[in-house]
Amino acid sequence: RLDTMLLAIAALLFLAFSASQQKETDFYTFKVVNIRGKLVSLEKYRGSVSLIVNVASECGYTDSHYKALQQLQRELGSYHFNVLAFPCNQFGQQEPDSNKEIENFVRKTYGVSFPMFSKIAVSGTGANSAFKYLIESSGEEPTWNFWKYLVDPNGKVVKAWDSTVSVGEIKPHITDLVGKIILKKKDEL
Repeated sequence: RLDTMLLAIAALLFLAFSASQQKETDFYTFKVVNIRGKLVSLEKYRGSVSLIVNVASECGYTDSHYKALQQLQRELGSYHFNVLAFPCNQFGQQEPDSNKEIENFVRKTYGVSFPMFSKIAVSGTGANSAFKYLIESSGEEPTWNFWKYLVDPNGKVVKAWDSTVSVGEIKPHITDLVGKIILKKKDEL
């Protein structure tokens, strides 16, 4: 009897310990496939601000968004900030090309230097799990190309904007978060 009780207590302690060791899910806990087909952990972006965007090459918003996103990436640099672009063909079939063709197009046309990932579904039951997290956290599900999700250095969603909101309109939210990182690091010196 004592053996059974001790075993039960040990099992409960083990379960309690296991539960406490499980990491809380945030955007940076996911793994995704980059545009060249390599599995990468989003953990590498922890500590910086990320703007996650579902992109498309043949959309009415393509030109203005890609230009503004690249300008933002250039201005803020990749140390404290990254645009993370996820091509998607769910809306109007406006991203029909292969990952290689998409990458060639955005690098040649817009000089894109921010991280690009493999084409995925961003809404509905087949949505990529990282996007499911963005949707659940923000309560906002993409209904078109170029939805933007702002994620803080801890992987938490701050805000989401639809296609009609320009990058210029959301820039103050981004620079505010980046400024907080810089001030925090300055205080730690």
